[in-house]
Amino acid sequence: MKKILFLIILISNIAFTQGFAQTKRSSIPLQHGTHRLGKRTDAEMQKWRQYGLGQFIHWGVYAIAGGHWNGKYYPGAAEWIRSWKEMPDEDYDNLYKQFNPTAFDAKKWAKQAKYMGAKYMIITTKHHDGFCIWPSKYTDYTIKNTPYQKDLLKEIVDAYDAEGIDVYLYFSIIDWHQKGYRSAVPATTEEKAGYEEFKQFTRNQLIELLTNYPTAKGLWFDGTWDKAWIEEAKFTDDLETEMRALRPGLIIGSRFRADENGKRHFDSNGDLMGDYEQGWERDLPNSIADVNGNDWDCVMTIPENQWGYHSDWRGYVKTSYDLIDMLVRSVSMNGNFVLNFGPDGKGNIRPEESKIAQEMGDWMKVNSEAIYGCSYTDLKKQGWGYFTQKDNKIYLTVFNKPINNMLHVEIPKGGVKPVKAYFLSGNKSVDIINAGRNKQNNSLYNIALPADYISGQPFVIVLEIEKSAEDKDIYQQALT
Repeated sequence: MKKILFLIILISNIAFTQGFAQTKRSSIPLQHGTHRLGKRTDAEMQKWRQYGLGQFIHWGVYAIAGGHWNGKYYPGAAEWIRSWKEMPDEDYDNLYKQFNPTAFDAKKWAKQAKYMGAKYMIITTKHHDGFCIWPSKYTDYTIKNTPYQKDLLKEIVDAYDAEGIDVYLYFSIIDWHQKGYRSAVPATTEEKAGYEEFKQFTRNQLIELLTNYPTAKGLWFDGTWDKAWIEEAKFTDDLETEMRALRPGLIIGSRFRADENGKRHFDSNGDLMGDYEQGWERDLPNSIADVNGNDWDCVMTIPENQWGYHSDWRGYVKTSYDLIDMLVRSVSMNGNFVLNFGPDGKGNIRPEESKIAQEMGDWMKVNSEAIYGCSYTDLKKQGWGYFTQKDNKIYLTVFNKPINNMLHVEIPKGGVKPVKAYFLSGNKSVDIINAGRNKQNNSLYNIALPADYISGQPFVIVLEIEKSAEDKDIYQQALT
């Protein structure tokens, strides 16, 4: 009976969250639009949905500059410093000759990520500058020709695999180092020939990555907004098909390509292109309606907008409290939350980032049950925090403890009823007070916290539920 009850609850949640996507139907004939309506249902994608928390690492030769050059401060994102007018291309393009990260320890990075609670990580194999942290045979601009010489990517993949953390490979289509690269659509015969070479170079590197690092679970693309790339609908569609055939189960986000009308992320019919939406960069949805039933993740920086290593963080720097809030908020709307780290030129994770990882890990050690494998539940948002759900358990993650020590919960008519409530940490029971019904005939409950309970961190109350037999109106509703 319990198994049937859990299935009813689970199916109800899935039906609700998929409803948005299922209402869309293609109407414009497209050759290079989405190849699938609705969510993927395979095991690889289901695992992706259950991650909850991930880590992003931006690392390359830009970490040597650290957001400064010749005593001048670069106000942009550190990994873009080559595009700065104060950074001569020749100076930047020779930084690789100094790249020798003697403090780099992939196992240490992976253990820190494991403690933080990350279930997957994304590593920049090549950013816009074109420098490759693996020894690609298609260019000399790689780690092989630095003083370090060893394959950084292999060290990272092996270390994270050993900790049970899935690896995804970031790859920038923009490549300032390749002569054939163009941001605008090639105009001359020479430019067109050069761009054809660039396209083949890009294809070769992607196949190389998928072949050389077979445990990587997916590709995370960047720099796909250039007009030249957007115009290559057939090439990019064919390339995606080739990569998926090479690696069944491969996960690719919505950034990789455009349809023949130049639409990115969503095709001309409004249908998601790729396996999950990548539009939530340093941003979060306001509500579940904003994600339209699609899978999604949020990638977030700790300072305002620094991804690669910048020695001088300015502006607001997020706290672990801020980031835990974003994590729970993401999961409460069926998303994953991915936190960025930018190691320095020697391979050190900066102290501020290590402190965040430690604090988030401390919290996850106690409360990860409310994150891993959890999803949205159709309960009205309350001011004290967020709801997540797994099977017959609803998790109330409290960020703002009410002054009356009552956590208000409103359950829709004909839904479920709470039968037990307790702290996730320590399992201490708390009382469930029936607070009646409202005009919509929804059931109201107050979860009574101990008057003397004090917590310096967000905490979690577990609400066990069962199917409610009472679904009829019990009051004559006033006519208005």
